[in-house]
Amino acid sequence: MPTISQEQPWPPRNEPHKARRTAESFGVDAERYDRARPEYPDALVRRVIAASPGPDIVDVGCGTGIEARQFLAAGCNVLGVEPDVRMAEFARRTGVEVEVARFEDWDAAGRAFDAVVAGQSWHWVDPVAGVAKAARVLRPGGLLAVFAHVYDPPPSVAEALADGLRKAAPGSPFGAGAPRSAQDVYQEMFATFADGIREAAGFGEPEQWRFDWERYYGRDDWLDLLPTTGALTRLPPDRLAEVLEGVGAAVDAIGGGFTMAYTTMAITASLKA
Repeated sequence: MPTISQEQPWPPRNEPHKARRTAESFGVDAERYDRARPEYPDALVRRVIAASPGPDIVDVGCGTGIEARQFLAAGCNVLGVEPDVRMAEFARRTGVEVEVARFEDWDAAGRAFDAVVAGQSWHWVDPVAGVAKAARVLRPGGLLAVFAHVYDPPPSVAEALADGLRKAAPGSPFGAGAPRSAQDVYQEMFATFADGIREAAGFGEPEQWRFDWERYYGRDDWLDLLPTTGALTRLPPDRLAEVLEGVGAAVDAIGGGFTMAYTTMAITASLKA
């Protein structure tokens, strides 16, 4: 079976920002992405605002505007920066101001902000250039806040996804080997984020925040979410359907649904005054 077209070789797992086709593939179904992806805990939004010197926020890789709308609702001024025009257009329709660019290449045109946030997107940003850009656009005391949801579905459901990917896209790294714990993957990723912040001039010592919560997923809800993940966004429809069929059968086998334990992790650091 031929593999899907992708960057070759796949970048090392600590350099996902180089996988540009995947990084900019999420707009293939922006409506589904916005519908299925969860919001961020209100406690996270409040803590970011409390740690920022003011209300002006840049949302890096804002996607369809999920977290941007949360910050807008909390009284902030939000500007999204998003490389995928399809995602940007969707976010604009929901009331988010967006400029289309990779954050590393984005022209801030002399503007300064109180916070740079990135929800589920900082791993697609060059870890050196991204932190340097954040330092240039932040006001003294401004906050860099990078956050993401971490979750592990039931083992049988995770294995069904990995098995489906091995069959549908044998060249994809997402199906290689046994499924890794998301907690392990993200702890490693966030340690890399923290190291990048430490290496950049001007920021204080990074802090790690954690917010735990739960959500129930029925079969249809879970199968709605999966195609919005990087493992599946670039699969042709027929292969995607095969993967979802196998995962759906695994969810059916455990009663048709499950409660997901989520952890929303954040790494934050303030620009020294």
